[in-house]
Amino acid sequence: MLHAALEKQCRKSRIPVDFARAYWTPPLTPKLAYETEKNQIENTVGLRSLVSLTDHDNIEAPLVLRKVRETAQTPISLEWSVPFAGTIFHLGVHNLPSGQAQAIVDDLAGYTRNPNDRRLGELLATLDAFPDVLVVFNHPLWTQTCVGVHRDAQALDRFLEWAAQFLHAFEINATRSTKENNRVGQLAEQWRLPLVSGGDRHGCAASGALNLTRAETFCEFVSEIRQEQRSHVLLMPQYTEPVTIRTTRTLLDVIRNYPEYPMGSRRWDERVFHTDENGTERPLSALWKAPPKYVEQILSGIRLLENATVQRAMERVFRRGAIPDLPREIAAEVIPAEAVSTEAVSSEALW
Repeated sequence: MLHAALEKQCRKSRIPVDFARAYWTPPLTPKLAYETEKNQIENTVGLRSLVSLTDHDNIEAPLVLRKVRETAQTPISLEWSVPFAGTIFHLGVHNLPSGQAQAIVDDLAGYTRNPNDRRLGELLATLDAFPDVLVVFNHPLWTQTCVGVHRDAQALDRFLEWAAQFLHAFEINATRSTKENNRVGQLAEQWRLPLVSGGDRHGCAASGALNLTRAETFCEFVSEIRQEQRSHVLLMPQYTEPVTIRTTRTLLDVIRNYPEYPMGSRRWDERVFHTDENGTERPLSALWKAPPKYVEQILSGIRLLENATVQRAMERVFRRGAIPDLPREIAAEVIPAEAVSTEAVSSEALW
């Protein structure tokens, strides 16, 4: 219903919006996202924090954070979209060397625009050659926003046969189901790679999965994963909530208004981007004077899910008969010095 309403309005707008090319950004600014992860680790878990933030195919967020003294050590990381065999995989690339980061990202973007198997092998080998870079296969069983893109087991097998020698870990994704994460654990065992945490949070909640480590720097953490293949994943209480509830809360975060946030992050249509007549990416709010009334009415209906009574009812329905079944591959031994959040703060395609 919302999709149809938005399409109708955009046909009447000054610039028609192609939702296949539009994308949205989360409500949290890089600073707020960093603080959310840091506060969970330091205040809830009681450990020092290392936080790596990723966005889809760009490093703007970590570069912004590195300009501030308190967050100057933030790793330069991104989530790379990798077209392969008719589908798109996503790799978390963490801790790029600062002097070469932008050039590397440009090379990765060049492959994304024009996929070539030989070039993919070269790029993966280049990333692997940096000893402090961590390459994680994110949500390998989930197509995410690749609407119309088919993913089958054969494509995944082909990709792993091609790329596994350059990968360093598989991701336990805190937004996915335990069943799916257990299957990822089987893949990791098959390819003899460790599992690491990944938040993939697109709303305002902190990640539901963290890594525990004795490392004092992110480079030391990378060495634990790559050289020692040692990883301890801590699943937070929010991970045990049913996926439907977690997804609903993220949706509510995405469409909520935040008057206290900086300009450009307050309304949902300020966080949705599309090209204008000159090919420049601009917020959807620039393409209309205000969101149409009937679209806002639909969003208001969705926002009823924030009502405490409605949320209690949802929890009773979706928790009924549910028994938490945490991935069996997760190590229980926890005597860490620090906790690491490899958290995705991703811009997403709309449909």
